[in-house]
Amino acid sequence: MEYEVELISYSPTMIEPVKSTTSNDNLGLSQRVLSAAGAALLSAIIVNPLDVAKTRLQAQAAGVAYSHPMTNHTSRMSVFGPNMMFADLRCSPSCTRAGVHGTVSICPPDCFEYKGTLDVFCKIIRQEGVARLWRGTNAGLALAVPTVGIYLPCYDIFRNWFEEFSAQNAPSMTPYAPLLAGSLSRSLACTTCYPIELARTRMQAFKHFNSGKKAPGVWKTLVDVLSSVKTSENMKNNLQGYRALWTGLGAQLARDVPFSAICWSTLEPVRRGLLSLVGEEANAVSVLGANFSAGFVAGSLAAAATCPLDVAKTRRQIEKDPIRALRMTTRQTLMEVWRDGGMRGLFTGVGPRVGRAGPSVGIVVSFYEVVKYALQHE
Repeated sequence: MEYEVELISYSPTMIEPVKSTTSNDNLGLSQRVLSAAGAALLSAIIVNPLDVAKTRLQAQAAGVAYSHPMTNHTSRMSVFGPNMMFADLRCSPSCTRAGVHGTVSICPPDCFEYKGTLDVFCKIIRQEGVARLWRGTNAGLALAVPTVGIYLPCYDIFRNWFEEFSAQNAPSMTPYAPLLAGSLSRSLACTTCYPIELARTRMQAFKHFNSGKKAPGVWKTLVDVLSSVKTSENMKNNLQGYRALWTGLGAQLARDVPFSAICWSTLEPVRRGLLSLVGEEANAVSVLGANFSAGFVAGSLAAAATCPLDVAKTRRQIEKDPIRALRMTTRQTLMEVWRDGGMRGLFTGVGPRVGRAGPSVGIVVSFYEVVKYALQHE
């Protein structure tokens, strides 16, 4: 998303195999999709800056240079030409080694390096503008509706099926239903919508300095991916070329399947425990509180455990050599990250990732369940 992630064991004795309070509803698929899509849209807008920070930190660790192209004379000539006015290269307030060359404030390359989550926020705001913190939000919104619209409704349906089947045939397996349903539904959602996820990561990872030109959007980013493949001498097969749009899918699944397994197998017992405290007196507020709390805890735990796989996913998605990108494997990428940065490299961006995942899962799950509750009691 480098090292082996230990999947949290889920013991059948952790909870009673009680029927979920959220599974005994008769909502149709369209209502489920509407609830999930609304939750995903809200989450994507709120937590996007943390996603940008996480991606920038991971991309920097992978070798993406964030120094301004005008920090040396040759690059300034190639970007703007000899007769154009140079923009002010504003350094971070913490940089004390900035100099002045003519009318241009010259910042050493290391002053553009990110040193942490807050440093990413400060430098993006100062050097690129506040709007850049929401870079890739359009891709996130485009991704949110189909992905979560597939993910949460399918999770609900698969969990109900697995719980009913296990209750009749193997009661001891009932507690494993959330784990299996979460893994299966996440795999389906990721595979279906992966190219948009690839575009979002690239949009967030790469910096655009030319303020007079609009940064490439989702469609242009995907076209650039295909163009780089088709112009490569060793990549003449069109089918193989389109395969590039799924570059890193294996790493994404290696991250998201255990993430879902950990998340749902943690969320369900916590949610049921909290809802059991209010019993039959449950209302929209208690449903919201129980689901947000359970989602926050489960999302934070799952995000921390799967961070190395998220680092691998990002590194594979930002690889610009099309041949290497198609040949890389998740295991090779993890070994490469370990070789370059050790344990610290494997957990690059863990802070913003956990800070994003906890509230995100809490928002999505609580919004989804509250809307379902409202529709049921309408």
